[in-house]
Amino acid sequence: MGQMTAWQVERPGPIGGRPLRMTSLPVPEPAPGEVLIRVRACAVCRTDLHLAEGDLPPHRQGAVPGHEVVGEVEQLGGDTGDLRVGDRVGVAWLRHTCGVCRYCRSGAENLCPFSQYTGWDADGGFAEHCVAPAAYVYRMPPGYDDAHAAPLLCAGIIGFRALRRAELPPGGRLGLYGFGASAHLAAQVAIAQGASVHVLTRSAQAQRLALDLGAASAGDASGAPPEPLDAAILFAPVGDLVPVALSALDRGGTLAVAGIHLTDIPPLRYADHLFQERTLRSVTANTRQDSRDFLAFAQEHPLQVTVTPYPLSAADRALADLAADRVQGAAVLTPQPDH
Repeated sequence: MGQMTAWQVERPGPIGGRPLRMTSLPVPEPAPGEVLIRVRACAVCRTDLHLAEGDLPPHRQGAVPGHEVVGEVEQLGGDTGDLRVGDRVGVAWLRHTCGVCRYCRSGAENLCPFSQYTGWDADGGFAEHCVAPAAYVYRMPPGYDDAHAAPLLCAGIIGFRALRRAELPPGGRLGLYGFGASAHLAAQVAIAQGASVHVLTRSAQAQRLALDLGAASAGDASGAPPEPLDAAILFAPVGDLVPVALSALDRGGTLAVAGIHLTDIPPLRYADHLFQERTLRSVTANTRQDSRDFLAFAQEHPLQVTVTPYPLSAADRALADLAADRVQGAAVLTPQPDH
């Protein structure tokens, strides 16, 4: 099959120490039930940064990150359903579940103890090709080019699930702490559903984007929103913001923590943070039904996807910019040959 350019996590550590290495790898062969995909775009997620820096323990040596992949089916491994060579598809974080445990059977496959993930348990999209199980790829909605479709596959899906976990009532007041790739999509979904959205983030650039997208207010994350919140989502991986966000909730409100990694949460005071039936809950991955529901929503309600493009050769720079909050919206790698 030849060779391809790819990035591997060589030695997890601070992004300034260049834990990623660009290399040449054999183009993978699809096994039965898998498809080989030529990558057209791969968005860069904060989870990729956590993997590179070692906040998440490596599941395999030299993994290729990237789990927001849009590409073209190039080869079928057999038993791939109705997928055909040439189909435009997307690959997301969730790669495999067992299908028989009590979580899978109850519709909570995101909690499957045997789940596997793209870019963590198997090589992902920081490369010119990747393989994925046909049962875990998605047909992408028309109306989005490859670069603007890629962030839908994690930033969009996880924001969508976080909204569900936050149990925002119709016409409710939502607070978003942090305003990167996922939050700027979740905000648009909530606004389309009639919510008043208040964005709390340290970035002045992100505050301006939030207001441009229709947020009711945008201010610093350490401050208070202009009104009590019915629900809030914490996108920033900063545990210190948990009591801040809980304090901003109205009675009966819910805070959902959307990240896979969070720094330590300081002590909570029951009377100030949890009493009056306030709820704190986490978000763990997503189900395939979440993905299908969100992509259908994105087709019916066109979303403004803000992207900062990078060539594949600059994947390490994209991660460094993400770590330093220099990325507007979502960073997206476009794996076109540089020669």
